[in-house]
Amino acid sequence: MMEEEEFEFAEDLEAILHLTPEVQLAIEQVFPSQDPLDRADFNAVEYINTLFPTEQVKEITRDIKQLDHAKRHLTTSITTLNHLHMLAGGVDSLEAMTRKRQYGEVANLLQGVVNVLEHFHKYMGIPQIRQLSERVKAAQSELGTQILADFEEAFPSQGSKRPGGPSNVLRDACQVANVLDPRIKQEIIKKFIRQHLSEYLVLFQENQDVAWLDKIDRRYAWIKRQLLDYEEKYGRMFPEEWCMTERIAVEFCHITRAELAKVMRTRAKEIEVKLLLFAIQRTTNFEGLLAKRFTGCTLTDIPGVRKRPDSPLDPTNPFLEDEAGEEAGTEKDEDLTKKPKAPDNPFHGIVSKCFEPHLYVYIESQDKNLGELIDRFVADFRAQGPPKAGTEEGGAVLPSCADLFVYYKKCMVQCSQLSTGEPMIALTTIFQKFLREYAWKILSGNLPKSSTNSGGLTISSLLKEKEVSEAAKFTVDELCLICSILSTAEYCLATTQQLEEKLKEKVDKVLVERINLTGEMDTFSTVISNSIQLLVQDLDAACDPALTAMSKMPWQSVEHVGDQSPYVTSIIMHIKQNVPIIRDNLASTRKYFTQFCIKFTNSFIPKFINHLFRCKPISMVGAEQVSFIYCNLY
Repeated sequence: MMEEEEFEFAEDLEAILHLTPEVQLAIEQVFPSQDPLDRADFNAVEYINTLFPTEQVKEITRDIKQLDHAKRHLTTSITTLNHLHMLAGGVDSLEAMTRKRQYGEVANLLQGVVNVLEHFHKYMGIPQIRQLSERVKAAQSELGTQILADFEEAFPSQGSKRPGGPSNVLRDACQVANVLDPRIKQEIIKKFIRQHLSEYLVLFQENQDVAWLDKIDRRYAWIKRQLLDYEEKYGRMFPEEWCMTERIAVEFCHITRAELAKVMRTRAKEIEVKLLLFAIQRTTNFEGLLAKRFTGCTLTDIPGVRKRPDSPLDPTNPFLEDEAGEEAGTEKDEDLTKKPKAPDNPFHGIVSKCFEPHLYVYIESQDKNLGELIDRFVADFRAQGPPKAGTEEGGAVLPSCADLFVYYKKCMVQCSQLSTGEPMIALTTIFQKFLREYAWKILSGNLPKSSTNSGGLTISSLLKEKEVSEAAKFTVDELCLICSILSTAEYCLATTQQLEEKLKEKVDKVLVERINLTGEMDTFSTVISNSIQLLVQDLDAACDPALTAMSKMPWQSVEHVGDQSPYVTSIIMHIKQNVPIIRDNLASTRKYFTQFCIKFTNSFIPKFINHLFRCKPISMVGAEQVSFIYCNLY
């Protein structure tokens, strides 16, 4: 690289100093010289190579390299000797300080000795180095045993805690434990927490009155006092990064969960739903308090935890409210909706998990409550009667429907905060049962029954308005009831779909496939279809007498064509009478009014054409009158 650069420099210099042959000859005559530097064809590289042959350059470089290696080895040797001196002196000091329990000085010294010893790993084959390493390990082992003994003496496993605050010796010992084997630190934490909670196990033994669910508040009040006592007396003894306050609370939760599970197994027959919900509520309150106070950094297993179609009927749909609305909307209820949700609370279930095997009590209670709720809906409907025409209730969604789904939502939120496992599947089964019952008892069970009493109409009676109106099967109130049931079924269909989505969000992922409300949605779809069919049949049947009378008319004796047909008048009057009522009462569900119109048209037109073909025998004038009827009707 250097030769190339020099060669380029020489070329540049030569280009700059290039003289014409005449000038060069004149200079040589005035200043004659034998020096190679003065020659016109001087080559600097060749000149240097002549003075310093290539091999001799190599000899100079070799000497320089040897000096560099010597310097580096000398520096390494001096550094290693210094480290060895520090290690030997540090080990001696460490052993002496260990015997004197000078943990404050040991904490810093031990870390330094360990760091220096790392530099001698490749020298462990040297007996003296290996001996120093073994002495360090022995000192660490002795420190661990000694510190554990000091803590056992200060906080014996049996007996009461030593009075007074923590000693400086133990505080420094904790700093040493940070440098020792992690098992020493874990053993210190384990023994201290066990001793700190020993009183709890005595006070709340299974045979004690305070151990039962009705006094569960006392457990949480006790640990709150203990945590305050710990922070006041021992908060500065342990390093902050040990998170001792949280560790005590977490161990208390593990013990409490085991103790509650044991006492509930023993007294399972005494568990009532109100008592169970009370205990769960107080427990989830406590878990929420832990989430506000601690981060959950000491937990080894943090529980994980959880599109809605638009509809014009959604203002009363409880499953389309936002999360904030869910919280605010149930503040008056003494339920669990105020508690932190599982995904936001690392302590969710740390105690309350013990209640899950007994949630069948809650599920059975909801089964009973929902059964009573359906019975009340039925009784209220019978007492209040169907919605009246011309009122706000006419054609509107039945209030009981919204009440049912609001109750469903409350149950779902409660159960999901108690468990996201099998109890949620059991609750879903209960939901399915009473969705079907609502569809059968409240909706299908209250659809008006069709009755036929429209026969016997004569041609002359078609001209009488009173008898024409009596030909309709359903009253106006009955038509309003059918429309109201249809609107309610549509609401239930849409809200059941939302309910299914919400249940899938709340339940464990492995159980999502078991949440399926398709059968219940099909049931409501059937109610809708039956309601539309009733409306179609009613209007269709109202038109039958006019069609029947038309087919029985002696068309061969018709002598002249009239401008108005009594048959057309009768049919049009029935359509004008029923269709506006149905249209107004299905204003919120226009698509089903459209379906009604299509189905009626598909039913009536073939029937009308069929009756036209029955008008035989028929004269030419009669044929003209029939054609006039057909055109008028269309």
